Amino acid sequence: MPVLASPLPHDPTALIDAQLLAAKIRSSIATQNLGLAPKVSVIVDGGGQLSLDGLTADVRLRAITHGEETKLLVLLGGDAASARPLGLAVPNDATALVRDMLAAIAAHGPEARAADILARDGAAPFLAAARGRLELAAPLSVQPHCETIGLHLLIDGCCAMAVGLLFGQAHALDVIALLRMARANGASWVATAPQRTLLLGRVREMTAFALGTAADTLGFIVDARDSRRRVVACAGAPACASGLIPARTLAAQIAAHLPQGGMAVHVSGCAKGCAHPMAAPLTIVGTAQGCGLVKNDTAGAHPDTYMNEEDVMAETVRLIRRELADA
Repeated sequence: MPVLASPLPHDPTALIDAQLLAAKIRSSIATQNLGLAPKVSVIVDGGGQLSLDGLTADVRLRAITHGEETKLLVLLGGDAASARPLGLAVPNDATALVRDMLAAIAAHGPEARAADILARDGAAPFLAAARGRLELAAPLSVQPHCETIGLHLLIDGCCAMAVGLLFGQAHALDVIALLRMARANGASWVATAPQRTLLLGRVREMTAFALGTAADTLGFIVDARDSRRRVVACAGAPACASGLIPARTLAAQIAAHLPQGGMAVHVSGCAKGCAHPMAAPLTIVGTAQGCGLVKNDTAGAHPDTYMNEEDVMAETVRLIRRELADA
């Protein structure tokens, strides 16, 4: 069962050592045969530079300042915006508290999730499991969007550098090459981070710029303004047996002609929409009739129109630019 923690060690802005607490939680539940659903997860957010608010979890701990103390806000189900706050806990109670929250989920069966229990029974099962270790808390204020790609200062004056994986993917040989370059430049650790990025640390600031140049050469994203971040794409054909169009190839071609801005296009090899199950401003989906175009909906929606691969790039760019002009 995944227990995720804030990925940046030695973060000068963090309120707690999230990685240490996550390790204690893992150790505490390792010997427990809880029989949880495969996707049940825990998040420990130390309140530092890299927020985990966008990730979903059954049990979420967020370090906050409460008066003159550091407390842990306990939330259940969803991401930070949709999760239900249960109360505040002291850090020393966190390990046992999470274990008991997970036991409460397991008591509802091997397929149970926190959100389902909340919808059916409310917070009562979890408050009972807390056994008086929680105090009332105000709703969580979701942290402003934090940019992952780039440099992040550490306690000792060094920094960590985050690079993005193009469309969330990378070839193993490119990752190996990047890690070898990072090690040659003094980095001693690597961690996965939100927004499909890799964190490399710890390095000196000037060294980080050289490492960024090397990462760019290998095809990683090193500039947060990179237009390729406006496109979400799955593996597509031929990598995926379900893919009916070369999603990554089309995504790269489209991104090269897009202006800067937020997420604009989802390219899906088929109607499953694995890379982005939600609605997008424009979705290109692989179908037996060619590339289907879906506006403001998911890949599973009925396409508004169909066209071949040769024409879809120009039409997509035209639609996005027209939308920007009308905004």
